[in-house]
Amino acid sequence: MTTDPSPHQFSPRLRNGVLEFPVHHLRGGTSTGLVLWERWAPPSLPQSLREELLRHLMGVPLAGHHDGNRQITGLGRGSPTSNKVFFAAIERVDGATAIVSTLAQLAHNHGAIDWSVNCGNMSAALPLWALDMQLLAARSDGPTDIALRNTNTGVVTVSRMHIGPDGRYFSAEIPGVDGAYPAVDLFMQAPVGAKTGRLLPTGNVVDVIDGYHVSCVDVAVPMVICDARELGKTGHEPVAELDADSAFKQVLQRLWVAAGLRMGLTRRDGVLMTAAELARSETIPKICIVGAPQAGGHIAVRYFTPQSGHASMAVSGGCCLAAATLIPGSIAQQVARGVSALGNAYADIAVAIENPAGMLDATVVARRQDGLPDIRSAAYRRNAQLLLRGHVPLYRASDALVAALLATTR
Repeated sequence: MTTDPSPHQFSPRLRNGVLEFPVHHLRGGTSTGLVLWERWAPPSLPQSLREELLRHLMGVPLAGHHDGNRQITGLGRGSPTSNKVFFAAIERVDGATAIVSTLAQLAHNHGAIDWSVNCGNMSAALPLWALDMQLLAARSDGPTDIALRNTNTGVVTVSRMHIGPDGRYFSAEIPGVDGAYPAVDLFMQAPVGAKTGRLLPTGNVVDVIDGYHVSCVDVAVPMVICDARELGKTGHEPVAELDADSAFKQVLQRLWVAAGLRMGLTRRDGVLMTAAELARSETIPKICIVGAPQAGGHIAVRYFTPQSGHASMAVSGGCCLAAATLIPGSIAQQVARGVSALGNAYADIAVAIENPAGMLDATVVARRQDGLPDIRSAAYRRNAQLLLRGHVPLYRASDALVAALLATTR
C-alpha cells in the first residue's frame, strides 16, 4: 500500500517573495547530502535550471571556480562525500515498485556537476526518505524490501530495512559513524560492468602503467587497484598523511588518468572522457592502494574518490574491491589473506576490508566460471539518518528557475 502526501504539504512555495524548495537532508553510511522529490524538479525541466537549483541548495559557485569557497551559503560541506544530491521518485512497473534515483555529484569549488556515477553510501538514505515521505509503507511483520534503480549506472539494488510493530527501525552501528541508527542492508544485483559493461575493462587482470602494476575492475564502480608497496606505502597510513604527500598524489593522478583512458570511461552522454576530464574528475575512476591486513580482516585499503582520500571506504568501492579479491592474479587477490575460494556453485563469500574507520564487511555471491568469478550480487550493511526535512530559501534564484519550479505545483 502506498500513500501520496498532499502536494501542498511539501512543495515549492513563495514566502516573503523568496522561492523556497523542499528538501530532505540525510546521511547514508558515511556520506551526507540531499534527497529531492523529482516531482518538483522533473527531467523535463531544462538541465541548466536543474543544475542552478543544485548550486543554490549546496552553496557552490554559480559559475567558474572559487577554491576558497567554504559552502557557508548552502548545505554542502567541502568533501565530495558531503556534496551529493539525489533526485528520487517512485516507479511502478508491472506491479513492482521501486525507488528510481539520479545522483548529482557536486564539488565545493566549482559549479560543474557530475552525473556519471551512483553512491552506495547515500543510496542507503533512499528507503528512509521514501518511508518518511509516506510514498511507500513499511511492513511490521517482516523485512521491508525496496528496489532501488539508479539511472546514472543502470544498477538495481535491493534495500532491506526492519521495522518493529511499534514503528521503530532496527538499528545498527557501522565503521565511521558514532552510534546506532536505522539499519539498511543493500544487495547490489548484477553489479559487474556498471560503467563499462565488463569485469575487466582493459581486458587484462593486471596492467602496467608508468612501471606500476594495477588492476582495473568494474563491479558497482570502475576502480584502479594499486599495490601499496610499489608506491612506497603500506595501506595503513592515516588518510591526512597520504593527502598531504604531493608526490604520491601526483603519481596517483597519473595512474587514474592513464587507467581511465585504457578503460574507455565515458561521460554520461557516452562521449569518451579526455585526459583533462579524468584529471579533474570527482567520481571516476575510483582508485585505491591495498596492503596486507593487520586487524583480522582479509585486506587493508586506503581509498580515493579520486581527488581526496576517503575517511573510511565507500560501499560501492568496497564491493568492487571484495570482488577483485576473487579474480585470480589481480593485485587485490595477490595482497589479500584468507579469502574463501570460489566453487562451481554460487556461494556467499565474505570479505572483511580494513579501512581508516574500522572494518567494512562485504559479501559477494559468486561462483567460478571459465577461470573468473561469475558474480550474481554483492551485499553490504549501512545505516541511515534523517538530519532534517524542510524548505530552503533560494535567495538568488533566477526568474526562470522560480517560474519553472512554481509551475510544477499547478
